[in-house]
Amino acid sequence: MEYFADIPPIQYEGPQSKNSLAFKHYNPEEIIEGQSMRDLFRFSICYWHTFRGTGSDPFGAGTLQRPWDDGSDSVENALKRVDVAFEFFEKLQAPYYCFHDKDVSPDGETLKEANENLDRIADKLLEAQERTGIKLLWGTANMFSHPRFMHGAATSPNADVFAYAAAQVKKAMEVTHRLGGENYVFWGGREGYMNLFNTDMKRELDHLARFMHLAVEHAQKIGFKGQFLFEPKPKEPTKHQYDFDAAACLNFLRANDLLDHVKLNIETNHATLAGHTMMHELVYSSIQGALGSIDANTGDLLLGWDTDQFPTDIYLTTQCMLAILDQGGLAPGGVNFDAKVRRESFEPIDLFYAHIGGMDAFARGAKIAAQIRKDGILSDFVAKRYASYDEGIGQQIESGSVSFTDLEAYMLEKGDSAPNLSGRQEWIENVINDYL
Repeated sequence: MEYFADIPPIQYEGPQSKNSLAFKHYNPEEIIEGQSMRDLFRFSICYWHTFRGTGSDPFGAGTLQRPWDDGSDSVENALKRVDVAFEFFEKLQAPYYCFHDKDVSPDGETLKEANENLDRIADKLLEAQERTGIKLLWGTANMFSHPRFMHGAATSPNADVFAYAAAQVKKAMEVTHRLGGENYVFWGGREGYMNLFNTDMKRELDHLARFMHLAVEHAQKIGFKGQFLFEPKPKEPTKHQYDFDAAACLNFLRANDLLDHVKLNIETNHATLAGHTMMHELVYSSIQGALGSIDANTGDLLLGWDTDQFPTDIYLTTQCMLAILDQGGLAPGGVNFDAKVRRESFEPIDLFYAHIGGMDAFARGAKIAAQIRKDGILSDFVAKRYASYDEGIGQQIESGSVSFTDLEAYMLEKGDSAPNLSGRQEWIENVINDYL
């Protein structure tokens, strides 16, 4: 049975095409800096927004028309969703997908029943992967929706909840491994606090670190070679998330001897909520060798929550791709669309329009970023701006061969610093606009 019978496979037709169901910029075979677009982006479709979203919000019921879904949380309905999902992936030419365990499989009355349900769905997912060649970018566990996780999972004050979360992650990791998943993500859905008066922050952070070490140990035990990813988010659903931003996550990983095992999965809307640009979070992660993957979306700057809209801003995608190309790509990570159609875009065809637009926006951003890099206008300007460190006293500072006393003697002899050069901020912004 075809679930998108009226929609043909999405093909690349070029910038002049007026076909809304065609790529105008994303050409999987086009080469950018030595990689095909397919290999550079490693586009992934998220299961939760795409196949489990209903369009509901705090002010109204769901609006999205999903004729294949009977609305139940049955195994049979979950099995049908696998067919729907892989037809969508194939028609969109998406090479990867990702999921939370509870996206693909219904929960159970007991952990044993939940595991059995997940195994049945995993059988079907594996069959679909083998049939289509589509791969799992990453798996993860939903440890924020069930009421047992009201106080957190690894950071819950209830030791039984910690144990349940550990069992759930163990199973999710094993299924991810079985499906050939290339990464495993930790997002601390409720790993944070609402009120410090009732919180032992040190103990909670210690428990979170212990939990992640247990995951690393289990990965080694089962032979899972995938990359662990830690996803920053500053708030929502808790007032303060322990994975606040890239800096907080890297500090946590470094303090707990996890940097050798875990990189970061950076999401645009989470960066915005933390008061950062996406480019800031990408560059900060990348310069420390910790940028592993991204969740591609955007937020509405007039709203103060995680709206998870599709990325269509070419300025944003160009900034993203400047950072990604600078480190040679994201593999084994990728560009995952953690994005949802808005509740007013309720027809199934809107799923295609949304993903086509996001993929095209990243393709355009990549081509622009590659041209900027080829021309060298940014790199040359930055190199000249810091040229004082390439020789003389600057070179000695960077090499660590001078002390405060040496620097004082240098300035006493020189009398004053050399004049500063203009940062040319407006000029460089104009230059970027010229490329766009």
